[in-house]
Amino acid sequence: MKDPTTLSTERFRTIITRFYRRYGRDLPWRRTRDSYRVLVSEFMLQQTQVERVQNSYPKFLARFPDVASLANARTAEVLASWQGLGYNRRALALQRSARKVMEQYEGRIPVEPHALVSFPGIGPATAGAVAAFAGNVPAVFIETNIRRVFIHFYFPGQDAVSDQSIEPLVDRTLDRKNPREWYYALMDYGVHLKRKVPNPNRRSRHYRRQSPFENSHRQIRGLILKALISQEGLRFNRLSDIVRRPQQKVRKALDELIREGFVRSARERFFIA
Repeated sequence: MKDPTTLSTERFRTIITRFYRRYGRDLPWRRTRDSYRVLVSEFMLQQTQVERVQNSYPKFLARFPDVASLANARTAEVLASWQGLGYNRRALALQRSARKVMEQYEGRIPVEPHALVSFPGIGPATAGAVAAFAGNVPAVFIETNIRRVFIHFYFPGQDAVSDQSIEPLVDRTLDRKNPREWYYALMDYGVHLKRKVPNPNRRSRHYRRQSPFENSHRQIRGLILKALISQEGLRFNRLSDIVRRPQQKVRKALDELIREGFVRSARERFFIA
């Protein structure tokens, strides 16, 4: 087999696009170029499996069909619609981004990466994805599946591969006429590699093994929010009984949620902010 590091850009593109034409995934957020719907999908897909997003995405859009409805919603409503996706701070950041769009961009979501990175919860990868998928902008960005593809083809046997080393290759191979489809193809090939070979991303300098969720601080945060969504105005002892975790850990997580703006307290009772 030919050394993959010697593949030309043309050959690399051919391998990726042939796979995509045959096995490309039909996902609901790929059927739209509406910047709001793309933005929602990208927030949901951060650190969350595609299958879970597929279930939540249409329900969320049915409840919040446009950026104005999301911006004007109560936080409790947004968090309730976010249940099952995890990492609830993303829901808060998404709503704050929607409010910024209404306040500063006259209700129109920009598709320029330099503008998008100024929004809450949006880093370079999400900004590049929204730009490419909503605006077909040839932005250069790296996410987990894209990283996996480039490490596999261009860094065989190497460890601690940095995104700084990968980025010029993403730029060089980018289909600037149709970045939208090209990035879809890269991502789908990355999913394919995860199933077929030992995960190349473990050789990334940025790889971090995810800690167990069960009995974690993150789980306690989620349980608190779930309890307050279903029954606001709980006192601490009652909340702790519902969460069924040590009171010290519940208090720590609750104080953190208050500081971050998820929860507010009034007269020794707790509410979704």
